[in-house]
Amino acid sequence: MCDRTGLDEETPLLDKGPTSAASKISNSRLFLAVFSAVLGNFSFGYSLVYPSSVLPQLQAASTNPRLRMGTEEAAWFGSIYALGAVAGGLGAMLLNDVIGRKLSIMMSALPSSIGYMLLGGAVDRWMLNVGRFLTGVAGGMTSASIPVYISEISHPTVRGALGSCPQITAVFGALALYALGLVLPWRWLAVAGGVPAVLMVMLLALMPCSPRRLLSLGRQQQAESALCWLRGKKYDTTGELCAIQHSINMQGKVTWSELTMPVYYRPIIISVLMRFLQQMTGITPILVYLEPILSKSKVSLEAKYDAVIVGVVRLFSVAVAASLMDKAGRKALLYTSSLLMFLSSLTMTMYSHTTTCPLPPSPHNLTELTLDYSPHNATGPAPDYGLYNAMGIASDTIHHNATSFIPLVSTMVFIFGYALGWGPITWLLMSEVLPLVARGVASGLCVAVSWLTAFTLIITFTHLVDRYGLYVPFLWFTVVCVLCLLFTAVCVPETRGRSLEEIENYFRTGRTFTINLGAAAEHH
Repeated sequence: MCDRTGLDEETPLLDKGPTSAASKISNSRLFLAVFSAVLGNFSFGYSLVYPSSVLPQLQAASTNPRLRMGTEEAAWFGSIYALGAVAGGLGAMLLNDVIGRKLSIMMSALPSSIGYMLLGGAVDRWMLNVGRFLTGVAGGMTSASIPVYISEISHPTVRGALGSCPQITAVFGALALYALGLVLPWRWLAVAGGVPAVLMVMLLALMPCSPRRLLSLGRQQQAESALCWLRGKKYDTTGELCAIQHSINMQGKVTWSELTMPVYYRPIIISVLMRFLQQMTGITPILVYLEPILSKSKVSLEAKYDAVIVGVVRLFSVAVAASLMDKAGRKALLYTSSLLMFLSSLTMTMYSHTTTCPLPPSPHNLTELTLDYSPHNATGPAPDYGLYNAMGIASDTIHHNATSFIPLVSTMVFIFGYALGWGPITWLLMSEVLPLVARGVASGLCVAVSWLTAFTLIITFTHLVDRYGLYVPFLWFTVVCVLCLLFTAVCVPETRGRSLEEIENYFRTGRTFTINLGAAAEHH
């Protein structure tokens, strides 16, 4: 069935020439399967920003004392999600290879549902924290499993656009939380958060497993049926099934000693470093502390609308990235993304370093950076953001200074640049370059590294701003963006239009995407 020994080194593994009517691909069912899976990312985006609308209500004086949160409790309520995501990522390392990608995604609905039940019915702060931790576990599981599932059921023509769907739907989830937070109390926000996970399980139960997963288990007939369902009845699955089977045969079982081979360690290192650099650009602390950063610019809008603006910018940029992914290529978007983040970080560095400010009148004003979620339009004196005091900026000076909108514009450009490239493409490349035999474990490792880095960076950012102001952390983000440019140029391969098998062959040979299945054919 799969005898293709006539191929040489210059012959692509998958024929990219004109296809007959019998081999025409229909994407409708593929899109349905992807939609079913990325509902988990919608839930992830929703749960990640859940504190932004909930904390103002939990910090109100009228809140039950057993639930009311001060600064320290609010900080833990926001950050414990990252620890849960680490646990979820590590759990996905095992589940992806034991029960498969599809079932791993469906399993994430269990901690998500329990977490939202605890949040919605909380009578004490420990229930809130445990609920946040469990929703973080679900977020880590979906982050590790969904990109892999999408890459394995997609074909090269649409994999770039579909690979951006996890990021897009996560942004949609965040926007949904911001919008619902304007009209719903925090308990009903938790109830609404549980709906996408339930819908995801109902739809995914009707979707096929990954054909690559089925072939790796020796279930060839089921794999053929799954691929036929995904590609349409007019598609000839023989060639693609042979390509997948060849990739599986070439890999076999990996051992610790074999991890020293370039075909394994190179894509794993690239994926881990990309997730590490993605967080080190500073995107997480910028989003977490967005309100105090924007507030020093005296933005006329209320604080609750600032996050909506950010969400719209993120959504627009990831939509642009999805449309350009298979046209401009992954590396071109990564270059553009790194450059935009570099320019905005450099601008913030120069602004925070050169702005002349009077010294604070007393040591009491030098407070640490705190997560103050009080709305701008609250009665009484304006909130005392520690960010102002850490930089020593007088609010009157900022209000009348024509340059006070520089931080706002720079932050918008930074978020646009991140969502254009390093946001969605890091997810996509992770699912494309990781070898099949280690894909489940390695993707879980990438997610765990990403969330541990985010958790550590949030804490470090707080202390750096308290001691040095914004100058030092944004200077560091500027340096990281330069490293992102260099890393993209030296280490990241261009995977646009390549099959997963051709990408694996690139790391195996270190020089070409095409595959030689039978060198003996040259002697015939």
